[in-house]
Amino acid sequence: MKQILAATLAATLATMIATPSLAANNFIFNLVRSSTQATCAPNAAARVTIAPTPPKETMHVEVWGLPANTALDLFITQVPKPPFGMSWYQGDLQTDANGRAVGDFEGRFNIETFIVAPGAAPAPVVHAGDAATNPVMAPLHTFHVGIWFNSPTDAARAGCPTTVTPFNGTHNAGVQVLNSSNFPDLSGPLRRVQ
Repeated sequence: MKQILAATLAATLATMIATPSLAANNFIFNLVRSSTQATCAPNAAARVTIAPTPPKETMHVEVWGLPANTALDLFITQVPKPPFGMSWYQGDLQTDANGRAVGDFEGRFNIETFIVAPGAAPAPVVHAGDAATNPVMAPLHTFHVGIWFNSPTDAARAGCPTTVTPFNGTHNAGVQVLNSSNFPDLSGPLRRVQ
């Protein structure tokens, strides 16, 4: 058994040495609190790591300083704060008993991240307030990251306003808690990933 373990370890080490690490190409940045209200999630923070995993990127998100068992929604946005511009729903995060959450998302998270609508077409109306057609628009880049409370109730537990926003799958989310406004509006962090 020891010989098998030693052989497995040796093969793993040889592979690691022979394979160049992509970690050197990772882009790491922090998200900052969205609210200026002292009582709104005062300890909330997040770190994002974008790892090139061709032909896509992996976005690893770590969040901490929130209430336990809190549901969150992650979006890629045009600008980090209101009015947000074009925004793309990536997925969900859930804090554990210590108020920490970790999530991995795969897609295009680099200088090529964009939305385009060369023509108008019918769109399904699933929830109240959904558009029945899209606006026509040239390619528009979305380089910012934002995290919202999944519900106004979760936002209230963190001392935040109970405003309802459309930033979840059923369009009844709470307020934004973290964003990438530590980067300029027109030069969000995803723009730095080649």
